[in-house]
Amino acid sequence: MKGRVSFITMLFLLPLFLQAQKISYSDVLKENSRDMDFEIVGKVSGNILVFKNVSSRYAISVYQGDMELKEKVDLDFIPSKAFNVDFVVYPDFFYLIYQYQKRGVVYCMAAKIDGNVKKLNEPVLLDTTQVGVFGDNKIYNVVASEDKQKIMVFKIQKKDDRFNFATLLYDNQLQPIHKSRQIMDYNERKDVLSDFFVDNDGTFVFAKSIKSSARDDIGTLDLVTKPAMQDTFTYRVLPLNKTYIDEVKIKVDNVNKRYVLSSFYYGERRGNITGIYASVWDIKGDSIYTSVFNPLPDSVRSIAKEKGGLKYAFNDFFIRNLILKKDGGYLLVAEDFSAQSTGNNQWNRWDYLYNSPFSNPYYYNFYSPYYGGYYRPYNSFNNYYNNRYYYYNILVQSIDNKGVTEWSNIIHKEQFADITDNYLSYATFNTGAGIHFLFNNSDKRNPLLIDNVIAGDGTLTRNPSLKSYDKGYEFMIRYAKQTGARQMIVPCSYRQQICFAKIDF
Repeated sequence: MKGRVSFITMLFLLPLFLQAQKISYSDVLKENSRDMDFEIVGKVSGNILVFKNVSSRYAISVYQGDMELKEKVDLDFIPSKAFNVDFVVYPDFFYLIYQYQKRGVVYCMAAKIDGNVKKLNEPVLLDTTQVGVFGDNKIYNVVASEDKQKIMVFKIQKKDDRFNFATLLYDNQLQPIHKSRQIMDYNERKDVLSDFFVDNDGTFVFAKSIKSSARDDIGTLDLVTKPAMQDTFTYRVLPLNKTYIDEVKIKVDNVNKRYVLSSFYYGERRGNITGIYASVWDIKGDSIYTSVFNPLPDSVRSIAKEKGGLKYAFNDFFIRNLILKKDGGYLLVAEDFSAQSTGNNQWNRWDYLYNSPFSNPYYYNFYSPYYGGYYRPYNSFNNYYNNRYYYYNILVQSIDNKGVTEWSNIIHKEQFADITDNYLSYATFNTGAGIHFLFNNSDKRNPLLIDNVIAGDGTLTRNPSLKSYDKGYEFMIRYAKQTGARQMIVPCSYRQQICFAKIDF
């Protein structure tokens, strides 16, 4: 009888066992020092690939199984001191696009490489630019369409108060489709460009915001597009109705043929954050589909605030991501972030947004967890001024395809650290049924990875925490990358060395 009861009990517990998480660590190698730059390339032909740069020596480590190192392949075809290394990843190969300077000329090159890091062709020249010996050489950037059928290499050079844009559009075989040049007026004290995208049709798209002064809110917003075969930018003014907005986030909705733009907004110049601006541009109709200003109610403010009055509740929140839904709506994710300095440079929201390197397209590929480029563990912009970082609650707001708020929820967390913020913030993991938000708890004596899940209706569930049974590992969760339906790779540190963990959910 006891055996039968135990068998029945096991049947009920089986789903729990099946959903258990497994953490596998790579070996800790002496060469993976704290000064190493890296990027998790992704999963190619079943292998996990990680790009590494140690003192301008480039390599890709190939991991398999439970993160066993299969091989480390030196990328000896990349010249020393290359910069802006980008990857466009497919299931069984990837493109490595890099640039380097030689005698005043910047070369942009591309190599096609398989899942075992074997070159499928010799590197090909995509473009060159004469910059002079002392000219700015970080000029090329790479974006790919969602379906990976279009690859855009673009460069920006500044002369006087103008940007010289050059765009080179390729197909998925790196065959050229169209090349064009365009001049844009640009005032570095007032103009702010958003992230850059290319849609599945090959249209280059971004937002240009204009402030009245260097330390002010945005009062004018343009949607800028350039179709694949067109040679000029088209500017479309998005009305703000005398309302001021914050940094603009943009996403391409290829399913519904729309461009989604969103931002926090203010009721008055340099005031408190009032709510969320949601605007959608219809590509087929070439017109505004919707434009809505959604106020953040006191019911949400009372849950989100850590200190101070309700009207200040969202003043330290920054939009981190827009997650599109199939019906044309999206989830807006924002995080409470601030920093404290021991020097004279006190924390200021506008300085962080608009005077950081990321507001300048020259630095588009320098790493931030929410921007492009690869990870520089102890050489980030945030460490330039500040030495204490605060990462608090996360706002998740569902906005429907009309731009109207459906629901809001707050994920509570309280994180702070000195010197570096590498172990703070969060990562998202999309299973289709919900969005997992993973972050480290604040108690380093008992390291846990907290897992909160937001369902489609806004319901928040806290799953059992992920615990590392190997003492000494610290997750750099903000730099994690999802590599499968229920798998992600997370960089870790162990005794000042970098390694990588695979988490299977």
